[in-house]
Amino acid sequence: MQEEHNYKMGLGGRLIYGFGAFGNDAFYSILSGYLIIFITSHLFDTGNKALDNRMVSLVTLIIMVLRIVELFIDPFIGNAIDRTKTRWGHFRPWVVVGGTVSSIILLLLFTNLGGLYAKNAMIYLVVFAILYITMDIFYSFKDVGFWSMLPSLTTDSREREKTATFARLGSTIGGGLVGVLVMPAVIFFSAKATSTGDNRGWFIFALIICLIALISAWGVGLGTREVDSDIRKNKQDTVGVMEIFKALAKNDQLLWAALAYLFYGVGINILGSLEVYYFTYIMGKPKSFSILSIINIFLGLIATSLFPVLSKKFSRKGVFAGCLVFMLGGIAIFTIAGSNLWLVLLAATMFGFPQQMVFLVVLMVITDSVEYGQLKLGHRDESLALSVRPLIDKFGGAISNGVVGQIAIISGMTTGATASSITAAGQLHFKLTMFAFPALMLLIAIGIFSKQIFLTEEKHAEIVAELERTWRTKFDNTTDQVAEKVVTSLDLATPIAGQVIPLAQVNDPTFAAGTLGDGFAIKPSDGRILAPFDATVRQVFTTRHAVGLVGDNGIVLLIHIGLGTVKLRGTGFISYVEEGQHVQQGDELLEFWDPTIKQAGLDDTVIMTVTNSTEFTMMDWLVKPGQAVKATDNILQLHTKA
Repeated sequence: MQEEHNYKMGLGGRLIYGFGAFGNDAFYSILSGYLIIFITSHLFDTGNKALDNRMVSLVTLIIMVLRIVELFIDPFIGNAIDRTKTRWGHFRPWVVVGGTVSSIILLLLFTNLGGLYAKNAMIYLVVFAILYITMDIFYSFKDVGFWSMLPSLTTDSREREKTATFARLGSTIGGGLVGVLVMPAVIFFSAKATSTGDNRGWFIFALIICLIALISAWGVGLGTREVDSDIRKNKQDTVGVMEIFKALAKNDQLLWAALAYLFYGVGINILGSLEVYYFTYIMGKPKSFSILSIINIFLGLIATSLFPVLSKKFSRKGVFAGCLVFMLGGIAIFTIAGSNLWLVLLAATMFGFPQQMVFLVVLMVITDSVEYGQLKLGHRDESLALSVRPLIDKFGGAISNGVVGQIAIISGMTTGATASSITAAGQLHFKLTMFAFPALMLLIAIGIFSKQIFLTEEKHAEIVAELERTWRTKFDNTTDQVAEKVVTSLDLATPIAGQVIPLAQVNDPTFAAGTLGDGFAIKPSDGRILAPFDATVRQVFTTRHAVGLVGDNGIVLLIHIGLGTVKLRGTGFISYVEEGQHVQQGDELLEFWDPTIKQAGLDDTVIMTVTNSTEFTMMDWLVKPGQAVKATDNILQLHTKA
């Protein structure tokens, strides 16, 4: 329905969705980072140190194994959500159910389950494993459902941007605020005044976070609505872990980028997870960890805004290596900082500040590897390639959970420990693992990225240009089959409103010479690209500046927005379709913000080339060059061969 298609969220709906992101990331923060601290430092307290340490070791290893197992379950979770059909929509039921179940179970994990481990350690381990994997699966249902529902809230691009901004803000604050409040809150709520808090303090803090997660999930379920539209009916195939491994084996640039990011991810996850231990057991100032968390929130925002500037002045290799060298400098300062708060803060911020930029560099390479793989292999693996990064993030987090538990045992940072009880040998073991191992991981990552990655922005632009020249060749058989049903002449409509320009006048020699096929161009007066005829979408470039269609009428059409716009890397462009989707004339394909193109000093001319124009005898103009037209107005008449 049209009113559904144009549904716009009000301020209240955006705030509710933003609050949902706040609760979701607050929950993930305590799950991924602080549950391990509670387990190693407070959960097991039988008085038998050997038994307690053995339980810490086993439980943290169980968590690591289960988080890796959950990676293989994720594809089934996404598939189940896609198949869900209820009166409340695809996503909201999972947000509510997943948020409720995961919050209740996580709260149980912040207890000793009635002292079960002291009565029967084996039964406790089995119960813990069942509870943890159940909680993790339901959280994944909630997390996947929550972020997947964003396109369903509205199909209006401006509304999506506003809603996404609220969500990003809520997510950043939710995840960061837990780090700010965790130690002061735990100590405040504890029954005894200790430097690390006690079981009651941790339970009450977990109760607060779980309640926020629960309320925010129900808020999203009750305070938002999903919009039905044809766009939402087009789903990508579910991506499995094995398919990701197969894609890595075939695409060397994707493989090397993934390996570099893997070593980097393991290193930063381990050091980052141990920072709160450093403040608690090396410095004896757990509350000061809040200062670092506050600094990191602001530095993360600054680093993200700084990335576009650095990426223009330096190569990807330069940005990646420079960021990691800067982080290594932070680790070096960390090793000599001791208990000096200002040196520790300097070291930790040097280590944390570049991480957003490293993430963006790797994301750019992984994204560009889609076209690289397409040119090399002859087919696109877009969904597979873009699934690599979150898979590695989860794997790195899982490894760090297991490693941190073992480090806590070796260093004596388990139940009952304080800063004064940690021996010199324990401090040495802790620092070697916290600093030496991550530093080695970062050095390996630099070596891999510097020697193996050659996919620069310039190289990617060359690849895209080559794909634009050759993309239609594999559809020859398809168009021949369709052409049998085609009449002797066809009308070709414009997908966008504006002023008609002959192709020969386009300021690009390749297009102007008709190398990519005959056609026409439009100086746009609008930013919406509509389907000019019923067709199947055969390609949408990851930079969203071009789309290729194979029409039901036999026309193979490339729609290209602007000249040199591949350099914008998708900034200012939105795609509403995906490969394999069938569209009808007038359906919206792409949208672009014209000022973005002009501010970059680029030509915004929209070009349409019939890449199988050799299959037609001639093309007649139906309008005069320079004439203003509306989207879907007929521009050319194509005459087919007998």
